[in-house]
This record gives sequence, C-alpha cells and structure tokens, in this order.
Amino acid sequence: MMIDNHKLKSKNIAIIGNPNSGKTTLFNALTGLRQKVGNYPGVTVEKKEGKIIFGDGTESNLLDLPGTYSLSANSPDEKIATDVLLGKIAETPLCDTVICVIDASNLERNLYLLSQIIDQQFPVVVALNMIDVAEREGININVKELSKNLGVPVIPTIASKKNGIKELLSALQSTLSISTTARSWTLPEKIKFKHEELTSLLVANENRNDCAAYFEAQTLLSTPRSIDSFHGTYSTEFLTHLKKDHETLDALGIDRFSVFVESRYQWIKDVCDRCVSIRPKIGQLSISDKIDTIVTHKVWGYIIFFSVMAIIFQTIFAWANLPMELIGKGFDWLGSQVGHIIPPGDLHDLVVNGAIGGVGAVVTFLPQILLLFLFLGLLEDTGYMARAAFIMDRLMGKVGLHGKSFIPLLSSFACAIPGIMATRTIESPKDRLVTMLVAPLISCSARMPVYALMIATFIPNESVLGIFSLAGFVLVAMYLLGLFTALLMAFIFKKFLLKGNSPAFIMELPPYRMPSLKNTMLHMWERSRIFLKRAGTIILGVSIVLWFLATYPKIESGTPSEKLAHSFVGQVGHFIEPTLTPLGFDWKIGIGIVSSLLQREVFVSTMGTIYNMENGTDNTLSLRAQIQQEVDPATGLPKFTALTAICLMVYYVLAMQCLSTIAVMRRETNGWKWPIFQFAYMTVLAYVGTFITYRVGLWFIS
Repeated sequence: MMIDNHKLKSKNIAIIGNPNSGKTTLFNALTGLRQKVGNYPGVTVEKKEGKIIFGDGTESNLLDLPGTYSLSANSPDEKIATDVLLGKIAETPLCDTVICVIDASNLERNLYLLSQIIDQQFPVVVALNMIDVAEREGININVKELSKNLGVPVIPTIASKKNGIKELLSALQSTLSISTTARSWTLPEKIKFKHEELTSLLVANENRNDCAAYFEAQTLLSTPRSIDSFHGTYSTEFLTHLKKDHETLDALGIDRFSVFVESRYQWIKDVCDRCVSIRPKIGQLSISDKIDTIVTHKVWGYIIFFSVMAIIFQTIFAWANLPMELIGKGFDWLGSQVGHIIPPGDLHDLVVNGAIGGVGAVVTFLPQILLLFLFLGLLEDTGYMARAAFIMDRLMGKVGLHGKSFIPLLSSFACAIPGIMATRTIESPKDRLVTMLVAPLISCSARMPVYALMIATFIPNESVLGIFSLAGFVLVAMYLLGLFTALLMAFIFKKFLLKGNSPAFIMELPPYRMPSLKNTMLHMWERSRIFLKRAGTIILGVSIVLWFLATYPKIESGTPSEKLAHSFVGQVGHFIEPTLTPLGFDWKIGIGIVSSLLQREVFVSTMGTIYNMENGTDNTLSLRAQIQQEVDPATGLPKFTALTAICLMVYYVLAMQCLSTIAVMRRETNGWKWPIFQFAYMTVLAYVGTFITYRVGLWFIS
C-alpha cells in the first residue's frame, strides 16, 4: 500500500528502544525544554511527552515509551509500550511514525524489537545511537547496507553530543507513509502455514486489521495458556481452530514459543553478517571491563558504592548551605516588605506568618533537593547505576528480593511514587508487592527538608577524620537507616507473608560514558518544578488552613503563646500530646506530624507557621533560631534538643507520611488491603523505633 509522502503530516511520533539504548537522552535532545510529564490514563506509569520543532517550523508530538526488549510484554511497564503502539491506551492517539533507538554496540539484540515494529508496518526511522561506543569497541557498521537490509532509514547518532539530530529530523519529515517494508524473517513451512491461516481468520472473523492480526496470531500460537482461558474473548469456532493448531504443532514436536524467537534471530544474524564487521581484540579488555573488575568486585564494589553515597550526601549538605541562607533571607525580606504594606491585623498575619512563612520554610530547602537529583542523574548517565544494581543483587538475594528491586528502591530516594511505579518491570507478583511495600522506607527528597532543619539546628558542623562533617554523617545515617530497614522488612515479608522463590536476575551493564549535563539539568528542572508546584499549591493551602486553625477561636487578652494554646490547633495538639510524650515530642511536633500526613515536607511549613504565630507578628528570627531558643517554662530547659531532633528524624525515616503514595499503592494493587497494611505497619514501626531511640538516648544522657 503506497501513500504519497507529501500529502501526510506526522502529528504523533513515538520513541521506543531497549533499556540503556540512550532513548531518554535522544528524547531530551529532540525536545529540550518542550516536554511534560504525567501518567497514562487509568494507570500510574509515567507518560513523558515533548514537542519536536522541524526546520520549516512545523511541530510534532513526541511520546517517550517505557524501555522494552520486545513487544511480547513480560511486565506491566513493557505492556504499556506495546499497548500504546497498538492503539490500546485510552486518550493516547495512534502513532504516525516510530523512532526505534538502537544501541550500535548491541545491534543483534536491539534488532529483535525493531523486527517486531516493522511487522506492524509503522513508518520507522532507526536512530543508530552510541555509534562512537561501537567504534571504540571495534564494531564497524555499514549503515547504508543496514538500511537496505532493514528497508527503513537508519541514521547514526550520538544523542549525548547531539550528533545526527538534524539528519534524524530530516528523515522523520520524509518518512510519513505506511511502511512498505516486506517482513523479511520467515518461519518453517509447517508453522508458517498455520500462522498465515490464523492471521486470515482473525481478520475475517474477529475484526482485526492485518498488522494486529499478524502479531496476535504469533501470540496465540506460542501461548502456554490453556485455550479455555480465552473463552469470551474469541468465538467458539475460532478457539476450536486454535486448539487444533496447538495439538498439530505439539504433535510435530515444534516448540511453539521458541520457533518464533529463533526465526527472528536467524534473520537478524544474517543481517548482521552482511552489515557488521568486528575488529578482533587479542587479550585486551575494554575500558568498561577494566573498571568493572573493581566497581563490581564482591568486596570493593560495596566499599565504593557506600563511599560514593557518603560523599554525595556530605557534598549536598556542604554545598547547599549558602543558597539556602540566601533563599531564607529572600523570604525574610519579602515578608518584611509585605508586612510594611499590609496594616496589622488578621490579613497581615495570614500573608506574612501563614503564607510566606509557611511556604518559605519549605522552599528554603530546594537547593538540597536539586543537588540530590543532580548527583543521581550524573550517576545514572555514566552507567554506574546499573553496576550498583548488579552488586546490590547479592544483598537483595540474601533478603529474598529480586535484583530488579534495586532500581525501584533507588528511584525511591527521589520519591516513593516513581519507585513504586518502577516495580512494573518485575515479573514476579510477590516480588513486586514486597518491593512496593518497602519502597516508602527509602528516604525520599520530601524528607530532606525535615532532615536538613533538624541537622542544621542541632548537629554541630564539626569535622570527622579531618574529611567528613558530623552533620553529613548524620544525614548519611538517616538514609542508611531507611535502606537497611527496607531490606529487613523485605526479608520478613518474604519469609512469612509473601513466600516464593525469586527468578534469576539477568542485567545488561551498559558501557561507561560521559554524562550529559543538559539531560541532568532537564531532570533537575522537572523535579524542581514539581517541588515548587507543591509549595505553591498544597503547602500554601495547608499553611493558610493552619493559620486559621492557629488563630481561632480568639481570646481577648493573653500572650501569643496563650492565644495559640487556646486555638483549634492548640486544643488538638494538647489532646494528642500524651501519645507523643513517650517519644520525646510535644504538642507542636504532634501538629506537624498530623499535618504532614499529606506530604512530609509540610512538617517544616507547619512548624514555621506555628512558631511565627506563637512569637508574634514582629518576629524576625529564623525558624531554626526560634526552635533553638524555645524554653520549657516549667524547667527552664530547652524544649528541643539534639535527642529530640534525632528521634524526629527516625520517626520520619520509618513513618508513612504521604497520602499520594497511599493512593498510588491502591491503584497499583487494585484495592485498599495492601495500602492499609502498609500504612499500619509503617506507623507501628515508626512509633516503636522512635520510642527505642528516645529511651536509649535518655540512658546515654543520664
């Protein structure tokens, strides 16, 4: 079928490829800042879209699909990629063109996915990415011959350096017709006949188009499922025919699954033999292999990994101090300027102490969150994250987890929500559920403002061993506490609650490469935008509501502290205080904990609002100074101590203080059973862990 190229305009382009093929780097190179992140309708898999602007000024939408090795989905994440291409996702339009990103240094494996896409007869442009890596490894690819054999345009690219981007855009503009590429790979005659016959039946009797029927016939012929499981999906006549096909092929001794895979790979091997030449390496290890002998070592690997993490958190704490102070002073200046404009009264208190004070207390910690994403992005871009997952697989195996669980847990350092969504790459339902249950124990970026406030206020910035700071060590300790608690709970769940053997872990280690600073900055921009959006919406709303509850009901006379104690907030705080006293917390901390059930960082804005209300409208002290100077009237001793700060951080390490995570858990598990269990066990864990920390601390102090 031929369609005039000049009569069509591509509106929707999908970018797809194997994991570690450089797909996301290419997506960023093509779209720049013209991108947005959301979720696919009805599911919590991240949907990343962008705009491509061509040389003539026309635009197209670019959709970044989850990384996958095949359109035969083995995990929920891969299923999304397949369903989008086949037009099965609601409110997601069918793609007009597909960019298939191929790692030039792993051509044979990457061509398997491409062969399936060509089967669907999409207009395809191949981005032969990381061509420089292939050349360094002695792999020479005849691009023209490869394009001829595949029947689709092949553009060599180095996405991290933007090499080949113009040529790729030009190819996209000219590849707008339905692909006329013949399906080059062939099946053995006996199964080929059955496949063609079944394809025709799907088109004639089951209302499938040719491309969908071609792919569906393969799936049905190779499925290990019982024919009875398809009742209600297909007609009785069709299922009878399918059952006879299964019986015939099984009787002939044909492996119905492997024959499709082997036939594709035979074609791929023939293509590679014609288009690829490899310069032999005699007794020589590549640079990546040499580095891997150290960083994946069974001893040095762990030492390097934990050292890297320690240095990162030390650096975050050291580098963030100055910008944090500047942001804090900026909000103080803004509050004073607004305070001079608005006359004293409720409106003045609402704007200065409620809105500006509450939001400013949280936004102050933006530099630390940005630095966290900067380092995580750089580690991922270099290829080190895959090595970290590889060495952590040994530790994961000891607690009964699959090695793939490390990536979701690592993602949870940023936020538990994408961490839970990342479990869709785990095939085992039990392993996936265990990983989801423990992911929120990993210290996310939302905890960073709480940690930073407590550490900066009470932990002296003294040097340790002349290199590290005590404050940095405490921060590292909080992250390690979350990680090891997550592993401990995973062990308990796998041992007693969700028993089962984890499948073998096979992971590709991509070559090391120079990180793309632009890609990392784009990632930082995305996350900072999300953080600031929260500050401008949820945290602002909570601060305003909290101001109202801390102001009313009013009493005619009394100190600001007495007025606060008489307010709704004060009454609720004193009511719950007895349950928190065994943890070393007072009623103000209790209000902070309750309000931060929405989001953890709300704790800081809550404390900022409460202390601003208690200390009066003319207060110019920072939140840290107000906390440090608060004294218990009964004893004359400081109310907040280093022990209080440590206990509070331990509580936030272990507690589930995020309604958004609970909502995602409900959607991922299709019910309330596991989210309720998760909230309950983490709350009990946090209470008991904090109680023990406080009692041990008192014992050391006395």
